[in-house]
Amino acid sequence: MPKETAVYTHGHHESVLRSHEWRTAANSAAYLIGELRPGQAVLDVGCGPGTITADIAALVAPGPVTAVDTSSEVLDRAAEAAARRGVDNVDFTTADVHSLDFPDDSFDVVHAHQVLQHVGDPVRALREMRRVCRSGGIVAARDSDYAAMTWYPEMPGMREWQELYGRVARANGGEPDAGRRLLSWARQAGFHDVTPTAAAWCFATPEDRSWWSGLWADRTTASVYAELAVAGGHAGADRLTAIAEAWRAWGEEPDAWFMVPHGEVLCRA
Repeated sequence: MPKETAVYTHGHHESVLRSHEWRTAANSAAYLIGELRPGQAVLDVGCGPGTITADIAALVAPGPVTAVDTSSEVLDRAAEAAARRGVDNVDFTTADVHSLDFPDDSFDVVHAHQVLQHVGDPVRALREMRRVCRSGGIVAARDSDYAAMTWYPEMPGMREWQELYGRVARANGGEPDAGRRLLSWARQAGFHDVTPTAAAWCFATPEDRSWWSGLWADRTTASVYAELAVAGGHAGADRLTAIAEAWRAWGEEPDAWFMVPHGEVLCRA
């Protein structure tokens, strides 16, 4: 496939949206919050169901927020979520981060959460984000790192899940270990003033374990990811079922713990 082309590995199955709609600016963009000011114009790239977008919009109001995604279906869901919250300073539209349909210097802040791991050319994407960001503005990106995810206890099938996900994501043109590469990608995109940081999600309470294990069990057997795993010859349906059962077994362990590390970059345009 062309370098800029990639297939979105997760899709928008209910199990995926269950995870995405949990995200807030506080738990997923804390590194950026201190840079946000009322009146700023913001571009939120790959906004998904819009929960982070709505938080950002509240922080920069009355500044305009433009939220883009490749899926018009998920944008409809994001618009509905914003309307329920009474957020009225967001416009939603489809876009490709490799070729943004906005003039140079259009935004004060350009943000992407869990996007660059799924695109075919993350450096080109960052260059586009830089192009549409005004001088002195901020380009912010945060991505997880699948190979660095860790958990306890070690359950049969969990390590297979980690390896399988990496194979499927790379076959789709993405890079699942994006977190560790963000600083390098930002440098290649031409940024010189970059602040790299890291943060993590941790799922260790009974409620969090049940939620996290359940959504990954469902995602492993019923989402676009599952379809791509089978279609690409990476795993059969029986193996996916066994991995889903491993997820559920892990979630029932009384001392189970799971960490999702993220790389972050704040880039001054």
